[in-house]
Order: sequence, then C-alpha cells, then structure tokens
Amino acid sequence: MGTVLQPRDPPVSDHLHPLVYIAMAGLALWFAVSAWGFATDGYADYLLAVVSGFIFIAVALPYVLSRVWRKSRRRDAAGQDGKLFGEWASGQFATWQDRVRGTNAAIEVLLPIAAAAFGMTAFGIMLHIAAHSAA
Repeated sequence: MGTVLQPRDPPVSDHLHPLVYIAMAGLALWFAVSAWGFATDGYADYLLAVVSGFIFIAVALPYVLSRVWRKSRRRDAAGQDGKLFGEWASGQFATWQDRVRGTNAAIEVLLPIAAAAFGMTAFGIMLHIAAHSAA
C-alpha cells in the first residue's frame, strides 16, 4: 500500500507581517497630511500641528519599542522573521478567539485607519469644492 500524503496545515503566526505595520504608518501619514487640508488662518494651524505631533508619536513609539524588542529577543526556532508577505498572508493568524487567514487579519487591522484617512481626504476635497464654489 502506498503512503497517503496528508495536506500540510498552513503555518500559524501570532505576529503581523512587517509590511502591515508599514502600511499602518503610511495610512497614519496620509491621515495627518489630509487633515492639513483644513488649515486656515488662526488656531486651526496650531491645532493641526499638535494633532500631527500626536500622530507622529503614535507611530514612532511602537516602532521604537519593536526595534528594542527585536534586539532583545532570540530568534525563534521556526525562523518566521524572514517570511515573505505572500507566505504570511496565505497562512493562519492566531487571535485570542480564533484563527483567521493572514489576508483577513491584515484587512481587519488596516480597515479602520484606511477609512479614517480616506474619509478625511474626502472631507478635505468637499471643503475645498464648497469654499471655491461659494466664492
């Protein structure tokens, strides 16, 4: 009797791929830049500078902490650090409740910040259209 090949279980990860973090930082930058579309004379510029600083800190702190953590930990035995995004996305992502596909996890993580960034861009465009059509 021949050997029966069992399908290999997809790899399970409990860490997001680094490209997901890069996409989150890019969307946060997009959000900050699109918020500057509301800049006018007066206090708005000051408040937008403060909000941009908060966004910068919100992106910089996790980045710095990830670099410190990466330096202090040992390489895991599975060597998951060098995975390509396609390999990670086709595998499973472990949450505290269940396992989901990597692509679904990336979409669920990026969707809120993408909605905020794209929405802020749309509001800024509508503001400029309304301001120029009234003049």
